This record gives sequence, structure tokens and C-alpha cells, in this order.
Amino acid sequence: MKAFFNKFTIGLLPVLMAVLLSSFTLISCSKDELEIQNDFPFEVKVMPVPKEISNGDTVEIRGTIQPTGNYTGTQYFIRYFQFDGKGTLRYSNEIPYKPNDSYSLPEEQFRLYYTSHSVVSQSFEVWISDNFGNEKQLSFEFNSSSD
Repeated sequence: MKAFFNKFTIGLLPVLMAVLLSSFTLISCSKDELEIQNDFPFEVKVMPVPKEISNGDTVEIRGTIQPTGNYTGTQYFIRYFQFDGKGTLRYSNEIPYKPNDSYSLPEEQFRLYYTSHSVVSQSFEVWISDNFGNEKQLSFEFNSSSD
């Protein structure tokens, strides 16, 4: 009888260890601690732009948003603020943006057009953000050209 009990205990030991390990794993993984990432930071790459601009001239600014992950629910927004000189910024053939107002950016690849309305140097910042609170700042400076 003792031999039967020893065989039964030895055969039960791996099963008991598996049940114990599974229980510990399930208890240690609380539902509140499970985190699903849908917040992907991004970078903005911009092609080089001219350093000079004349009054009335327009400069094209080509940019690409490069997210670190792929989430289909991400929306991007753009706003700008001009602190030196005068000019307008617009997306494609749309009406010019108003400073500090937020506008939807429909694509990750975009073209902005800055038109100078000034004979002095001009500086402005473009802020691109997403619906998760991530934000990137782009700074642009143009010297006045006397053409």
C-alpha cells in the first residue's frame, strides 16, 4: 500500500506543480494592469525650404508625419503662430489658416504654402498634434529678399 501511495504522490507532483504555477500566473495578471498601446508618438520630417522670400512670393513646405506605430484611429491637426513679419499659411488650395486655430490634417504627407506679405524677415512656428496629445513643433525663418 505504501508503494502505491508513493507512486501516486510522484505521479501527482507534476500535475500539482502545473496547477499551482497556472494559478499563480492567473492571479498575478490583474485585468487593471493590462495595457493596450494605442498612443504612438510621431516625428515630422520636412524637406528643405529656401532661406529668403520676397513680398508676395510663396514657398512650398513639404512634410511627412512618421508615426512609431500603426493605429487606424489616429487623427492629426495643425496650427501655426507667426511672431515676426506678416504672411499666410495654407494647406494645398484651401483658404489660409488663421493663426493659433487648429485644423484637421487629412494625410500624413502634406504640402503647406507660405505666402509672404512683408518686406522684413519672417518667423513662424507650425505645431502638429494628434488626438492622443502628442505634439511636434516646426520652426521656419525667412530673410527678406529684395527681388
